[in-house]
Amino acid sequence: MIDTKIKSFLEKAFEEDVGTGDFTTLAIVPPNKKIEANLLVKEKCIIAGVSIAKDIFEWLDSEANVEIFIKDGTFCDGNKNIALKVFANAVVVLKAERLVLNILQRMSGIATKTHRYVEAIKGTNAKILDTRKTTPGFRYFEKLAVKIGGGYNHRFGLFDQILIKDNHIDIAGGIDEALKKTYSYIKENSLNIPVEIEARNLNDVEKILKYDFVESILLDNFSIEETRKAVEIVNKRKKLESSGGINLTNIRDYALCGVDFISVGDLTHHIESIDMSLKIKV
Repeated sequence: MIDTKIKSFLEKAFEEDVGTGDFTTLAIVPPNKKIEANLLVKEKCIIAGVSIAKDIFEWLDSEANVEIFIKDGTFCDGNKNIALKVFANAVVVLKAERLVLNILQRMSGIATKTHRYVEAIKGTNAKILDTRKTTPGFRYFEKLAVKIGGGYNHRFGLFDQILIKDNHIDIAGGIDEALKKTYSYIKENSLNIPVEIEARNLNDVEKILKYDFVESILLDNFSIEETRKAVEIVNKRKKLESSGGINLTNIRDYALCGVDFISVGDLTHHIESIDMSLKIKV
């Protein structure tokens, strides 16, 4: 049974791609012809999305026979590894080919990049988080790819966590005002979701510590030295998340400061797709 989130996405994706019909295939391929095709990975990567590809083929053709050779989260050496083999209706395979490749190529790119970040902080207590800097409509797949690559998902959207950022604070008139309004709103609406707030300096950190209902503090664009001081000040009383200007060259330094999380927008908004192809066995 295909996940409802995936089904909804697929219906829109095929409407966009197929429209009124794949006329090339309809003109050339007999409607009942069965074919076998191999999904080949042609670049080093952590593969992600193979299970989704299987779901797509089986959703389109209930009689499809799909065999997975390389599971999600597995390293591929890029030597035209066969990740998946499908035996199904030819019209279905050709209809799904581009969409399946688009999903796997993008997801594998994200999983591979996430894995690099996870490896860079190996041995520390920090965890890699994604952000909401995702492709509209494709967030489910991108966040799944982060998990497959060894990272963790931050909030999925605006509905599952309160995250008070600089613009919220400025509109409210300051940290105290923003947090007082947040506390009142939570109580009035009986909300049970985590609360995090951005700190722009160490004075902000000190202010936030007075509010017990705040779970986490976002250290936005803090230097390494400022991050170390923030960790000392907080002393494990709240979770700390580093963000802003963090990349593979400096992420380990931030992790070694003792923060709990490091969020990296680069995981999903600078996607380098992995080279793959779907080849029919003649």
